[in-house]
Amino acid sequence: MNAEFMQAFEQLGREKGIAPEVLFDAIEAALISAYKRNFSSAQNVRVALDRDTGVIHVYARKAVVEEVADPRLEISLPEARELDPRYELEDVVELEVTPKNFGRIAAQTAKQVVVQRIREAERGIIYEEYSSRESDIVTGIVQRIEAKNVFVDLGKAEAILQPSEQIPGEVYRHGDRLKTYIIEVKKTTKGPQILVSRTHPGLLKRLFELEVPEIHDGIVEIKSVAREPGLRSKIAVHSRDENVDPVGSCVGHKGMRVQTIVNELKGEKIDIVKWNADPGKYIANALSPAKVVAVDVNETEKASRVIVPDYQLSLAIGKEGQNARLAAKLTGWKIDIKSESQVQTPV
Repeated sequence: MNAEFMQAFEQLGREKGIAPEVLFDAIEAALISAYKRNFSSAQNVRVALDRDTGVIHVYARKAVVEEVADPRLEISLPEARELDPRYELEDVVELEVTPKNFGRIAAQTAKQVVVQRIREAERGIIYEEYSSRESDIVTGIVQRIEAKNVFVDLGKAEAILQPSEQIPGEVYRHGDRLKTYIIEVKKTTKGPQILVSRTHPGLLKRLFELEVPEIHDGIVEIKSVAREPGLRSKIAVHSRDENVDPVGSCVGHKGMRVQTIVNELKGEKIDIVKWNADPGKYIANALSPAKVVAVDVNETEKASRVIVPDYQLSLAIGKEGQNARLAAKLTGWKIDIKSESQVQTPV
């Protein structure tokens, strides 16, 4: 290998974020394997690669012993002292054994090592980039669908949207642009595996952060999110500024902000409710759009009984109990809903 060859390796390593010394150490290690493989050697060898000229030397390392048992690994003291009278027992003698045609093998091996190291470095960079973005939202393009897994091209990497993380009933087609939520990034031998979700409550939270400047700026805070993906969600918001309406900020002018999010989630209904430090008021808000007459709370059991007008009972409970179930998830309280006539009628 010549000097230009070495400079090219060094420059390529720097461009890919690999320290040149790391690259050269790896080349030397690979050259040892290449020497032993190509020259059927069982010797203990060291390869020295000149960082400037690219000149390679292969040295057989032999231990100085009184009696030689294996001449490939050992040398007698008299023989060692013929080379240098300063050698003592247990010293290591290095004898140059560089083959004449080793340069071609070395160049080929070096190329392979550089390509491998660059690939590893690029995988490492991608892993670091996306692992730091766990719990964040990414936009990608549907690349292919295999065994119900949807593979999403993120540009530098590919993410997997597994069946369990797909919105029920949502259809994915090649070329579709898709916003997903990174739930986990794993290291594998083939590079980082990025697992994404369309069902995670965090996706809804991130979509609101993107769409509502007041949330992004920290004026409005998302306190809680509850989702039944593809069907309905509830989000509780609170304003740190009494002059800013948290619900209005999220809804937007003529409902534009929330509608953008509904469209992204393919029609998932979203209830935006006002968070309140008072559990009774918070539970009443969480049951929106139903109107609540009264809320009795049991702090010890974190349970509540909610009274609603008779005509609001089915709305408060929701289809198949969905509204009550989401309100309970959102608030973290057990909710028992009764109509006014049920309360008034003696049991």
